Amino acid sequence: MSTAVHADVNRRDFLFIATGAVATVGAALTAWPFISQMNPDASVLAMATIEVDLAPIAEGQEITLKWRGNPVFVRHRTAKEIELAKAVKLEELKDPVARSANVNDGEPATDENRVVGGKETFLVMMGVCTHLGCVPFGNQGEYGVVEGNTTSGGWFCPCHGSHYDTAGRIRKGPAPENLFVPKYAYLSDTRILIG
Repeated sequence: MSTAVHADVNRRDFLFIATGAVATVGAALTAWPFISQMNPDASVLAMATIEVDLAPIAEGQEITLKWRGNPVFVRHRTAKEIELAKAVKLEELKDPVARSANVNDGEPATDENRVVGGKETFLVMMGVCTHLGCVPFGNQGEYGVVEGNTTSGGWFCPCHGSHYDTAGRIRKGPAPENLFVPKYAYLSDTRILIG
């Protein structure tokens, strides 16, 4: 008699496990379309990176692109703008951290750490003020290259008076951090890939 009872227990356990497994697989298959629809669509994935042709950007010119819903400044800096940025001592900076996705966290905010691959003529950075998210104006502010009545390089956020230098580093005003430099790489001497 004890063997028959033991066989019933094994059969019952198997039926419970098999029913549970089928129910779990059925629930997963039912839930999959709902989970899958939460993934980003192709248009969002296409915006994950953007390729930029630098050749048409003249020296001293800046373009603004839209990437991931935010403005990105790409500036072809002049020799004077680069010289001014390199001359700044780290002790003078309000934010001494590079804030660049292209270097390790915590690296100093030298001009070299704000550009990629030693190609210092082009500066690429997010065009979002680190104070309240406004868009700073280019070729303005107290830390650009001033020649007569013209300022080149430097950015100014008029909302609350933040001034950024020719490397996009905060120098004056309420903004707590430098303008962020996104991840980008050179595909050739005249093309970059942001993202």
